Amino acid sequence: MNIDLRAFAGVFGVSLGITLLTVVLFSLGIATWPGSTDKEEEARHTKQPISTAVAVSCFLACLTVAAYGVALIIGS
Repeated sequence: MNIDLRAFAGVFGVSLGITLLTVVLFSLGIATWPGSTDKEEEARHTKQPISTAVAVSCFLACLTVAAYGVALIIGS
């Protein structure tokens, strides 16, 4: 039984890279989600649309990566 170690290393590298990318995107989404612990700011009801857009974009990118992975596993 022969195992192609180059192909194995390639799959491992791509899997690790995509996993790290997804974790970073999710963390960035959490970090940019507009949430305030300041009571004065909450009272003024200020919203940050750019932060919300960035956070939602990060979460959508994570969802896209997950959906693509599921599609690869299930097949068409």
